[in-house]
Amino acid sequence: MTYKLLEHEADIGILGIGSSVEEAFEEGAKGLFSVMAEIDNINPNEEIEINCTAPKLDSLFVEFLNELIAQKDIKEMLFSDFSVQIEKGKDDSDEIEYVLKGTAKGEKLNQEKHQVKIEVKAATYHGMKYEIKEEKGVKKHYVQCVVDV
Repeated sequence: MTYKLLEHEADIGILGIGSSVEEAFEEGAKGLFSVMAEIDNINPNEEIEINCTAPKLDSLFVEFLNELIAQKDIKEMLFSDFSVQIEKGKDDSDEIEYVLKGTAKGEKLNQEKHQVKIEVKAATYHGMKYEIKEEKGVKKHYVQCVVDV
């Protein structure tokens, strides 16, 4: 579907929109990396695995973006293509927990090629939200949070 960048006082809001919750997460990830670099210049040559859990979908989105930021720094890569699967499960204490398993595809960071823009430090719980809206009989999933730059 799409992603949007939201205005915020000092930081940047990320909004992912999709026909499924997974697609909304994938679009939000694209939004995150579009803040950091020219995403169209990032070739999806190399694939890494992404895994995270959280008790709610909105906090799972924050955990997902933070895992992507961590992997960007660890592997010195930028990503442009994302695929996620989200399942509902239970943790060790039988509490509901959402589990995200997915991949991020990209390539090693190249300052000139990728036209590096802003360094994102972390995704925050500020402004986080997950909702489903119906527009003209079509359900769309929205997931958002603010990232610290």
